[in-house]
Amino acid sequence: MSRDRLRTIAVRGIQVRVSLRPGRGRLADAPPLLLCNGIGASLEALQPLVDALDPDRGVIRFDVPGVGGSPAPPFPYSMAALSSWVTALVARLGHREFDVLGLSWGGALAQQLALQSRRRVRRVVLVATGTGSLMVPAHPQVLAKMLTPRRHRDPAYARSIAAEIYGGTMRDDPEAGARLLHATTRSGPKRGYYYQLAATTGWSSLPFLPLLAQPTLVLGGDDDPIVPLVNARMIARLVPRARLHVYRGGHLGILTEARDLAPVIERFLTDVPDQTE
Repeated sequence: MSRDRLRTIAVRGIQVRVSLRPGRGRLADAPPLLLCNGIGASLEALQPLVDALDPDRGVIRFDVPGVGGSPAPPFPYSMAALSSWVTALVARLGHREFDVLGLSWGGALAQQLALQSRRRVRRVVLVATGTGSLMVPAHPQVLAKMLTPRRHRDPAYARSIAAEIYGGTMRDDPEAGARLLHATTRSGPKRGYYYQLAATTGWSSLPFLPLLAQPTLVLGGDDDPIVPLVNARMIARLVPRARLHVYRGGHLGILTEARDLAPVIERFLTDVPDQTE
C-alpha cells in the first residue's frame, strides 16, 4: 500500500478505517473507484485487485463497521442505512461522484448505492454477487459454512473448506484461500459479521434492478459455489444498461485472477460514454 493513505475517521459518529489511493496523471480528475468487500473481510483482502488496476486510478477501500479495523456500531443496520452512510463517507473524503465495485456481499451494497445515490454513482461493477433473498441460492452445505465467521478466524478451517465454497483455482490450491483471508487481513468482532448477515435478511434488489440507470458491468465465474452463475445472468438481463462478462474461475476469481480481470474492469470504466449517458 505504498501510495495508499490509511486512516480512521468518523462519519455520522461512527468510526471507520479507510484506505485512499488518490488518482493521478490522466486519471487525476476521474471519479475514484469505491471497493465494497465481501462479508467478514477487511480492506486488505482486496489488495490483489488494487495492484492489478491502473496505478493512476483513485481507489477507496473501507472496513464496514464491525469488520477489520472498524469498531462495531452500537446497533445493527439495514442495507439502505449502510448505503446512505457510505455515500456520506465518500463525501467526507471529498468526492461527489464515484464509481463502485462490489464483491459478493459488497455487490449487494453496490446495488443499493446505485439505487439510492443515482446522482453520485457513475458506473457500477458487480462481481460474484446476487440479488439477496430472492436469488438462486448456493447448495445448503455451502450456505451453512457461510453462517459463521469461522473461516476468517481459523486458517486451518479456511484451508479445509476453500475448495468446496470458493471453487475455481481454490480446488487445486486451497492454501491460496487461506492466504487471502489470513495473510494480511484483519478480523473484527464476531458481531460485526452477524450485523452484515442481518443487513441482507429480507433484502433483495430484484424489484429495483430495472430502475438502475448507470452503465453496469456484471462479472460472474463459471465455478462459483457461493453465487451460481445464473445469478449474474439474471442481473445482467434485468439492469437496462448492463453487460455480462463470464470468467473461468470461482467466487474469489477477481482476486486470484486479478491480472486477467482488472483490464476488463478498466476498459469498462474508461469507455467513452455514448450520447445517452
